[in-house]
Amino acid sequence: MINIGLLIIRLVVGLLFVGHGAQKLFGWFGGYGLKGTGGWFESIGMKPGVTMALFAGLAELIGGILFTLGLLTPLAAIMIAGTMVMAIVKVHAPNGLWATSNGYEYNLTLIAVAIGVALIGPGQYALDAFLF
Repeated sequence: MINIGLLIIRLVVGLLFVGHGAQKLFGWFGGYGLKGTGGWFESIGMKPGVTMALFAGLAELIGGILFTLGLLTPLAAIMIAGTMVMAIVKVHAPNGLWATSNGYEYNLTLIAVAIGVALIGPGQYALDAFLF
């Protein structure tokens, strides 16, 4: 049962990150694409905005794909956790913990899930299990 649980966690979290990356990179799923996201990044002091949006979008998209597949899971977790740390530092930390105040509660949860899966392994239904 633990393997099915890990698969569910990887699918949900990984695919959500794929979606967030696609929002930043391509403007899909209601996102603003590189130009729009880059402009917002500039407004919060992340310069050059479009380049930073590209890096964030690629980290979310590639990290999400790898996490979903259970492939190179520790690397995927670092990519996911890294984007969430930046979100906390640049946006959510001043608002406190709770998501109801735009705090970092959700970001911290995603960091814990990604790092937790990386530490215990992605489970039997993962490409890492077949390849390594």
